[in-house]
Amino acid sequence: MRPTRSTSLLRLAAVTAATALVALGTPVTATEAAAVDGRRPCVSSRPPEGGPALDILRIAEQAKAELDLKSVILRVTVDGREVITTALGESMTGVPAEPAMHFRNGNVAISYMGTALLRLVDQGVVGLDEPVARWLPDLRHGDRITLRMLADSTTGLVDYVTTPGFGDQVVADPFRQWTAAELVAISTGQDEWYEPGTNWSYSHANFVLLGAALEKITQTPLDVLLQQQIMGPLGLDETRNSFTPDIPTPVLHAFTADRGTYEESSFWNPSWTTAPGAVQTTDICDLARSAAAIGSGELLSPASYQELLNPGTVGLGRPTKTCPEKVCLPNTEATHYGMGLLVLGDWVSQHPLFFGYTAAQAYLPCEHLTIAVSTTKGRGTPEGHTAQQITQRIAAALAPEHPIPDFS
Repeated sequence: MRPTRSTSLLRLAAVTAATALVALGTPVTATEAAAVDGRRPCVSSRPPEGGPALDILRIAEQAKAELDLKSVILRVTVDGREVITTALGESMTGVPAEPAMHFRNGNVAISYMGTALLRLVDQGVVGLDEPVARWLPDLRHGDRITLRMLADSTTGLVDYVTTPGFGDQVVADPFRQWTAAELVAISTGQDEWYEPGTNWSYSHANFVLLGAALEKITQTPLDVLLQQQIMGPLGLDETRNSFTPDIPTPVLHAFTADRGTYEESSFWNPSWTTAPGAVQTTDICDLARSAAAIGSGELLSPASYQELLNPGTVGLGRPTKTCPEKVCLPNTEATHYGMGLLVLGDWVSQHPLFFGYTAAQAYLPCEHLTIAVSTTKGRGTPEGHTAQQITQRIAAALAPEHPIPDFS
């Protein structure tokens, strides 16, 4: 595909930023030297003087002020080359936000589970359409629910998160340690929304069960499996699971008024969010790296990449087909769920939101453009997904012919 003018400018900016230092005789810093030999410190890039990087910075600054955000951390790359990495605002009062700070990545880990499943398919270990009763014999209707249905959220299982009263329980005791059995029981204790495989509906229970199935299939704890299959091969050294509410230092602290008072929520227990072993933290550089790697199918065969983006989900927009070269999504109006991720128009995306954190990762295959954003709330931040809003604004500036559709 011939690059557009906007992409060409981005690539030019990324390349010339490095070569200009040598051409001008500017001393190379330790950070720049580390980047050359493959080490990747996650630090802010040099303040931009113009071009796409300055446009991105202005978008972030305007959004931070407009949305009263405590912090905005972002990274944009093209072909894996940095356009800009920056952090605005504070982690805590008097503590500036930094790119290396860790935050919760929520459902981003679900995209890792989807890709891990497809890697096992590529390796001949398992088939997508095998019933999960083989590994989870106690699951009601497990003989009619397949691995594919768990990964693309077409099981019909009720979402325990939206069950009346569940949110109230979480807010009333945000430090509670939820077990997988408790969470799944809430969903399976109710009638399915529809016959498995006949519709689509997001259910956190699907991914708790998928994590359990992956453990049984491989006889490996989920956190170890994801390290072996995803984080290790991709070099995501700052992405890790925790079985406690701990966050590795340095910490991007979060705040929320979910309980009526603006308070710190960094260490509220996220055990309810997904499968044990996939409750992760990350930093903005890993978030950008994973957006590109998962979104491009770097770890998958072409056939499995096709399944990742379009497993045949129904009920959420129209299916999308990819080019054989794995470089574009021509159906720009399509919005649907893949296997652990969203396809929003031409973009492959995921975006967690909980406990005062929002984050977004978005990858545009046809332009090799990656946007990763993390935000935390200020006292006056409106409801909504602020990281996704910033991501959409950046996409509109850099690739106006490929807007990111809204989602609900």
